[in-house]
Parts: sequence; C-alpha cells; structure tokens
Amino acid sequence: MEKTNESTVEWTEYDREETSFRRKELSSAVDATDLGCSLYELPPGMRSWPYHYHTANEEAIYVLSGDGQLETEDGLVTLTTGDYVTLPADESGGHRIVNDADEMLRYLALSTMNEPDVTVYPEMDKFGVFVGSPPGGRDERTFHGYYNIDDETAYWDE
Repeated sequence: MEKTNESTVEWTEYDREETSFRRKELSSAVDATDLGCSLYELPPGMRSWPYHYHTANEEAIYVLSGDGQLETEDGLVTLTTGDYVTLPADESGGHRIVNDADEMLRYLALSTMNEPDVTVYPEMDKFGVFVGSPPGGRDERTFHGYYNIDDETAYWDE
C-alpha cells in the first residue's frame, strides 16, 4: 500500500491561451502504474486540456467543488459538485472541461494507464502516439509524438 496526502503534493501550473489550470499528480506521488489520478483546479473562464479522446484509456471525472461544463461530441453537459462522469476509450469519450462559472472548479480526473495509446485531438486535426508510458505516465517512452491527422504516407516507398 502507498499513501499520500494532497497537501504534500506540489502543483504543476499550465497556462497557454484559454487553457490554464493547476494539477497535482496524485498517482505519481504514490508511484501508481495502472491507475492515474490527478487533482485539478480550473479558474473561472478557463478550459482544461484541448478537446480529445483516447483510444486505449478510459477516463472519469469527479467534481469536488464548483460548477462548469463538459464539452462532449454532442455539445456541452453541465457539471456540478458531486457529479461523476465516465469517458470511454473511443470517440464517444471525447471531452474538455470548461469553467464558465465565477468560482474555482476543483475535480479529480482518473484514468486507466494503458499503453500504447493514441490520443486524438479532433479540433486541432492532430493525434498523439504514446508507447512505453501512457499519457500522464512519467516512465520513459520508447516512442511518442504528435502528428497531423491528414498526413498520409504510403506503406512502401515508390
């Protein structure tokens, strides 16, 4: 058994245009390898990671405090304290958290930690490949990168 208290885990801050939040990687603090869990604080008016879905990892969101929106393939879904949402490992699990309220939005994001994983970012027309360590994992990756969805190459060089 491994144990930590969130008060002993340092925040990592992310700030890029409309994407601005703080994250505590709770699973990394206890060296978890098969289950990911991070605490997020999303300020009013901000958005989390760009809209995406995973092809190998399920995710779940549990709202600790505050209100916001979950951007999905079908539109926005209201989030409020106590809500628990599951996100399948396919296109139907596409998501992005939006804080359109006046208060801080605090939530836990949980995920399986399967690899390899391909993460698709439809609004950016990109995808990411993660081999050796899944998205959110801290082990060394044997291969990873981000690519344009429309890039195509032949199997055989002509």
